[in-house]
Amino acid sequence: MPPRQPSDSSKGKAGVSDVYASMRASILRGEIAPGTRINIDAVSRELGVSQTPVREVLQRLEGDNLVVYSPGRGYSTTPLLDLPALRALFEFRLLVEPWAARSAAVDRLANPAAALEKELSAFRAIMEVGGELRQDLVAHDTRFHDSILAAAGNPVVRHAFAQTHCHLHTFRLYPADIDGAITVAEHSAVRDAISACLPDQAEQAMAEHIRNSFYRFSQAFEGAEDLPPLEDSGPPRRHIVD
Repeated sequence: MPPRQPSDSSKGKAGVSDVYASMRASILRGEIAPGTRINIDAVSRELGVSQTPVREVLQRLEGDNLVVYSPGRGYSTTPLLDLPALRALFEFRLLVEPWAARSAAVDRLANPAAALEKELSAFRAIMEVGGELRQDLVAHDTRFHDSILAAAGNPVVRHAFAQTHCHLHTFRLYPADIDGAITVAEHSAVRDAISACLPDQAEQAMAEHIRNSFYRFSQAFEGAEDLPPLEDSGPPRRHIVD
């Protein structure tokens, strides 16, 4: 039997995936600068595809909040986060993620430690290969945190967190921890506490990771060393539910 040829629809899906990966990487690396108008015809010629997958990809990137559509202007890349927006994003994370880590450590049946270790091992293998890791680090960070939020068992909180696209926008802002070593160490501390079903330690490890991440990404701004500690802003935030 002759080998089965890929259908036109599967080719189209592969083309869209490739275009999406290429354009997203270019935006995250700053090769397409913030505020740049996207010329659909130029992108399609550069990537060797029709305008149809480019338009579909732009809709996906709009969902990621990496591009915005304006009538009469078309699609443009969104601005980078400013310092108040970065702080607001991490204040939200500090409300949600320590609670999620605590919840994941309490529920032994839904404990995500095995999945977290699998994710960490896969990224460590990528680190050993070396090279440009930003895309892989964004993907690892997204999957690691989403696994914990999923295990916490609150789909509303998980969806709200996903809508921030926080990992895309922070790594677009500043290539903090470019080799991933610090992130892996902090993720490992969170994973160890969850695996041991130690909710206090899991909550503390996640809160420390969020505060440290905020400090790393804030280095994109002048005067960041004078910022007040993240936990000093806003109301007390030990738990969002009991």
